[in-house]
Amino acid sequence: MALSQKQILTLKQTLSPQQIQMIKLLELPTVQLEQRIKQEIEENIALEEAERVDEENEPKEISVEEYLREDDTPAYKMRMNNYSRDDKQRPVYLTEGRSLQEYLVEQLGYRNLSEREMRLTVYLVGSIDEDGYLRRELESVADDIAFTLGIETTAEELERLLAVIHELEPAGVGARNLQECLLLQLRQLQMNSRPRRLARKILTNHFEEFVKKHYERLIARLQVSEEEFRDAISEIKRLSPKPGNLYAEGGTNTTPYIIPDFLLDYQDGHFQLALNSYNVPEVKINRRYVEMMRDMVQPNGRVREEDREALQFVKNKIDSAKWFISAIKQRHDTLMRTMQTILDYQQEYFRTGDRSKLRPMILKDIADRTGLDVSTISRVVNSKYVQTQFGIILLKSLFSEAMQTASGEEVSSYEIKTLLQRCIDEEDKRHPLTDETLMNLLNERGYCIARRTVAKYREMLGIPVARLRKQI
Repeated sequence: MALSQKQILTLKQTLSPQQIQMIKLLELPTVQLEQRIKQEIEENIALEEAERVDEENEPKEISVEEYLREDDTPAYKMRMNNYSRDDKQRPVYLTEGRSLQEYLVEQLGYRNLSEREMRLTVYLVGSIDEDGYLRRELESVADDIAFTLGIETTAEELERLLAVIHELEPAGVGARNLQECLLLQLRQLQMNSRPRRLARKILTNHFEEFVKKHYERLIARLQVSEEEFRDAISEIKRLSPKPGNLYAEGGTNTTPYIIPDFLLDYQDGHFQLALNSYNVPEVKINRRYVEMMRDMVQPNGRVREEDREALQFVKNKIDSAKWFISAIKQRHDTLMRTMQTILDYQQEYFRTGDRSKLRPMILKDIADRTGLDVSTISRVVNSKYVQTQFGIILLKSLFSEAMQTASGEEVSSYEIKTLLQRCIDEEDKRHPLTDETLMNLLNERGYCIARRTVAKYREMLGIPVARLRKQI
């Protein structure tokens, strides 16, 4: 096969390293930006953290009148009698409470277990999740014990030791599924009433029907009255589906701590928008390396051969520092420009905090108003939060699709979701509304919406189907 050469002209868009750096910085929320800047300061010798000007520590003019108004009361009369200047200020040590696993291990110490059984049971306790469930197969746990502890065991032995954990507090800990968890909690209660005995029977023999809320079928199968069945369901509702959550003395706190990227203040009918950069370090170029470059250049503009490599290294670092500072400034301008446009677009919402006041808004609406690309707007609103007078809001949650009413007016999907939530809250729980009924109610109010859209919005709101909302 003969080789041939051809010349092809193509149009191709490539991003420069500076543009890539800008895009990556734009995606970062405030917390990660702080870490990224500190990382860059460590890696680039030409970059250093600028000192912040503390307005509180700035020297202020001293007014003589302040001293003339001083009280003549001696200082010793302003202190309590049990306080002395010689007293040392002792630090207050904050300690975290015990975790669920530590609490369970402490209870195992009161059990009559051999050394081998104690080691195996403690390993089982370590396999329990924070909500109190053991979601691993006992065969897998036995294999891990053989590798880590060097102890040969079987699933049957671990099953026997798991029964010991089932007797510990909180009740239901160590269960493999919801049914076992609820039955373990019932086991620790006295079966001295008919509702509790009926509840145990329901969970033991008719758990699937109970979960799917086939109440009429259960009442007929158990041959009980509706009142007796309601009392049994009340006993089950008193149980905890996640027993580990009942022990909240210590352990890790999984609740995320959100630091807003924007601060929005609304006073006297005016908005004040600012970028939250309190913990973000301010950076500048280290002047020492600039002077070093200047010293390497001779008066005739030439550089000695032995200084060329060092000069090129310092030059690259200074250029990289300039690009990084420029990227941070450009990030600041892009964020403020985008957030100001969102604020102007959704002023009614930011005044009241009422989600029904949200206008239909997509990324293209903001991109057209700012003159930026849609992908840039997407990076700005992703994982960014704004602090308002009514709470911290995720910017992404402000965007919603437009729905058209019967009169041709465009409304936000949040308005329909709010109305859908209100209809479900006001429904008769003995006869909950189906998706088709909800569709008819919304259509009667002028919202042209299909049944599948009602189902989609209902799932987005975390609301189950009508059969699972039914109550006796």
